[in-house]
Amino acid sequence: MATKNRKRSALKRIRQTVRRTATKQAGRSASRTAVRTARQAVATGEGSADAVRAAQSALDRAAKRGAIHKNAASRRKGRIARAAAKAAPGVKAAKRA
Repeated sequence: MATKNRKRSALKRIRQTVRRTATKQAGRSASRTAVRTARQAVATGEGSADAVRAAQSALDRAAKRGAIHKNAASRRKGRIARAAAKAAPGVKAAKRA
C-alpha cells in the first residue's frame, strides 16, 4: 500500500497495533504452552506441582498484560488446580490472592 497519502496518526496506530499484537500473542502462546505442560505433568504425575505453579504464574502474567481476560485466567487456573488435586490428593495449588 502507498503510505504517502496516510496520515501520521494512522501510521502510528499501525505501528502500535503491530507491537501490541506481537506482545499479546507471545503472552497467549506462553500461557498455552505452560498449561499444556501442566496437563501432561498431571497426567503422568511427574513434577506436577511445579508445572501447575508455573502454569498459574504464566496465566496471571498473560492476564496482567491483557493477553487474556482475568476471568479466563482464573477459570483456567481453577481447572488445572482441580485436575492436579484429583490426580494427586497431596498436591496443593497456589491460593488466589
